[in-house]
Amino acid sequence: MATEIFNYFTQTELPSPTLPEQEVVELVEKHFGVRTTASSLGSQQDQNFVLRIEDSGEILGVLKLSNPAFSVAEIQMQDEAAAHLAGKVELRIPSIVEGAHGPMSALWETSQGEIHGRVIKFIPGSNFMGSSYLSPQAIARMGEIAGIVSTGLADFSHPASSRVLQWDLRYAEKVIDQLLADEPDEQVKKLVERAVEMTAPVLSGVGPNLPQQMGHFDITDDNIMCPDAHSLPDAVLDFGDVAKSWAVGEIATTVSSMLHHAGVAPVNVLPAIKAFHALRPLSEDEIDALWPLVIQRGAVLVLSGRQQSRIDEDNEYATSALDREMRILVQALTVPPAVMAATIREALGLPVAHPASWSGGNLLSSLSRVEILDAGTTSTLNDEGAWLDATTLEKAALCALDAGAQLVVLPAWQPVLTGAPSRTHTSPETIPTHATIWLAEATQLTTSAAIESQADSLTVRAGDQAVALSAPGITSTTLPARTAITVSPVHESLDVPARVTAELAAGWRSVLGDPTEALGLDLGSARDADELLERREKVLAEVQEHYYQHPPQMERGWREYLMDTNGRVYLDMVNNVASVGHAHPRVVKAATNQMRLLNTNSRFNYHAITEYAEMITETLPEQLDTVFFVNSGSEAVDLALRLAMAYTSRSDIVCMSESYHGWTYASDAVSTSIADNPNALSTRPEWIHTVDAANSYRGVHRGAEAVKYGPEAVEVINGIAQSGKPIAGFISESYFGNAGGVALPDGYLEQVYAAVRAQGGLAIADEVQVGFGRLGQWFWGFHQQGVIPDIVAVAKSIGGGHPIGAVITSREIANRYRTQGYFFSSTGGSPVSSEIGKAILGIIKDEGLQENALTVGSHLQQRLQSLSEKYPIVGRVHGSGLYLGLEFIRDTESLEPATEETEAICNRLLELGVIMQPTGDYQNVLKIKPPLVVTMDSVNYFVDMLEHVLETGY
Repeated sequence: MATEIFNYFTQTELPSPTLPEQEVVELVEKHFGVRTTASSLGSQQDQNFVLRIEDSGEILGVLKLSNPAFSVAEIQMQDEAAAHLAGKVELRIPSIVEGAHGPMSALWETSQGEIHGRVIKFIPGSNFMGSSYLSPQAIARMGEIAGIVSTGLADFSHPASSRVLQWDLRYAEKVIDQLLADEPDEQVKKLVERAVEMTAPVLSGVGPNLPQQMGHFDITDDNIMCPDAHSLPDAVLDFGDVAKSWAVGEIATTVSSMLHHAGVAPVNVLPAIKAFHALRPLSEDEIDALWPLVIQRGAVLVLSGRQQSRIDEDNEYATSALDREMRILVQALTVPPAVMAATIREALGLPVAHPASWSGGNLLSSLSRVEILDAGTTSTLNDEGAWLDATTLEKAALCALDAGAQLVVLPAWQPVLTGAPSRTHTSPETIPTHATIWLAEATQLTTSAAIESQADSLTVRAGDQAVALSAPGITSTTLPARTAITVSPVHESLDVPARVTAELAAGWRSVLGDPTEALGLDLGSARDADELLERREKVLAEVQEHYYQHPPQMERGWREYLMDTNGRVYLDMVNNVASVGHAHPRVVKAATNQMRLLNTNSRFNYHAITEYAEMITETLPEQLDTVFFVNSGSEAVDLALRLAMAYTSRSDIVCMSESYHGWTYASDAVSTSIADNPNALSTRPEWIHTVDAANSYRGVHRGAEAVKYGPEAVEVINGIAQSGKPIAGFISESYFGNAGGVALPDGYLEQVYAAVRAQGGLAIADEVQVGFGRLGQWFWGFHQQGVIPDIVAVAKSIGGGHPIGAVITSREIANRYRTQGYFFSSTGGSPVSSEIGKAILGIIKDEGLQENALTVGSHLQQRLQSLSEKYPIVGRVHGSGLYLGLEFIRDTESLEPATEETEAICNRLLELGVIMQPTGDYQNVLKIKPPLVVTMDSVNYFVDMLEHVLETGY
């Protein structure tokens, strides 16, 4: 056992102790008086075991056999640091187990010499070891813990704090130099040398200014613990690297450990840095140093791990980590330190420095007629799917030249949707770092700055600034006509990418500047989505919620896609509102044409309302021949209930538990879903009666027993009548949409409708979610049950995003509404609404969208079903056609809903470019109801991403 404080540079090779388990348990009994069993745990340089009491199997603690290279003073320092922290913070911190003879900590004489052994309390839970996904919340919590520990140890000191460890980032470059000499792989050496080249200049400049203190310096993914699989970390383990070093090394170490995890790129660690900064503010120098230290930490991990594996071939812990350590370094190197520093400053709300404005003057000052090309999400350039065509930009530029522009400019740093990929599992590079120009005529550059000519490009230098103009065939200072020419920033030490992601754009721009300035243009910066969200939350009611905690700003849709303002395209798998696809040209044309002519209330006589009503009734049984038009599903259900009450002169209504029908007074009264109102059942008006939700998967009766729902509902309905209050009607979804598309048991509605009608009541089918061909096999949901309702309420998909609702019933029932007074809806069935509705029905028929729902939906259902065979969390695939539900559970026997997991899965899918939301009383069902135009490729992408989430974590 060493007596001197450890200095890595005098002992670079640290093979771990390798005592056999039998010797370990004998030594534990000898020194601590306890008979135990021991099972090995991994460690790179020490040897660890879980000890269990032999008789009971109860965990005694974790035995840590310290590497003999470390002195007793250092081991004591580790224990004292843990105790110091435990007394100050609300984290679970391991301490030395107390035995019958005092603390279980002692020097042992072993077969391998003197080794210090101590038993540390076992901290139950799970860590983030491995490379599974880390959520933004988990990442932020790790940063918060690093901040808590850093501030908690700031006032701790110890004589052994001067130890020199290979993990101390003050010495990273020296460690790298020493280990590189023995590294046999030339590719690895080149990678590490590149890392040092990128980082050494920064650290040599700011290193002397970085504050130092005691720290843990190993708060990594495998040294924190969560109390259970559904919670965030609350414990810190392994104080083996406690020392005095640069304080910023604490968060640098934590951040580096995240970079090998699935879905974690450099920008994804920003929540950790923000959380750390909130507790322990970073100085300007520390911000500059942070990413270079992350990179150097990665380099040390790679070289040290490879060395440990060479000298200790049987150390599975060290060997298994090699790939993860390499991924850390590779990921860290994807963003230059200067760019990451600026990105961090922006995330922390700190000022971001920008290069001086271009000083070389307007390079094309002879041109006055300049057209700025907008290729962003809201540009008309991208209408009707033109964004998918790679030639759209070129065509638009040439068209502008033909219209008289001398110069057309696509600016740098403005998001470009045109040509963007339609499905991406990572944020796409949609922000050009360069401007692109087109000239009407060959044009001479106008500048006194120095010009350098290379093949197909010119570089213009003004002081320490430079831009490059590039296009095929450029050979002189005269630029060619009608040819795309890029105007790019030149950086002496960085390879400038042509495009970057929106998340890194501000960081890159702060380093490179704006080459558009060389054209005499200053276009400023666009507002970000966070600012818009803040404004929204100030002016909209809190209960008018939005999807996601940090939602992208969506400003365009096309078919089954939604586009945000950064030019990212998302797959919309939840939006049955846009039934025939977003921005369908026929719908747009119908609305535009009619708006030019007339849009007024429905009391005027115009052809569209009549034709639309005729088209709807043609899809229904002949007795459903009379239509009321309203503006929403809530209004449609409300009116349907009032029709039943008017026809029967009664007020009592029977509805199904766990249902949602709307937000108006009457439609809310029959909405019994606790997801929408936790007190739904206890706050129903006295005229509302409920029957059990006819859910054959998780209801009162399951599987074959579901046949009991019908007779029991009949019994309830008859019981109400026998109490002297016969009902006005019964309402339910004809296909249980709120539960995620659960089919009602065969014969259910036939039995219930018969019982209702026997009392003189009416049967109401809520088709708002599932009507209009979405089920594939059936145009209306009630067709699946083989019944005909007395009243049908429909909305949502019939307007394709426009507010249209309809109630269809018989002439007899409709006429009885007069007993309630007159009916009038100002914009229900307006000329524009009617023309849009006609277009929707025409598209469903002409484009075979009901058939598409059947074909694509069946394929999707089969693929989802295959997931249940592989992942226990997948309980059941519900539904038909393109109204499907994927139910997640924690236990196959109890069917405990996996509510938190479902929300997390939806959030992870958003990161992967898929819009998905939960439904059901327990919010544990994915509501899969994409536009009816969705393709096989798109549903395959959805299932591929979902399987990726289930495989790598959420």
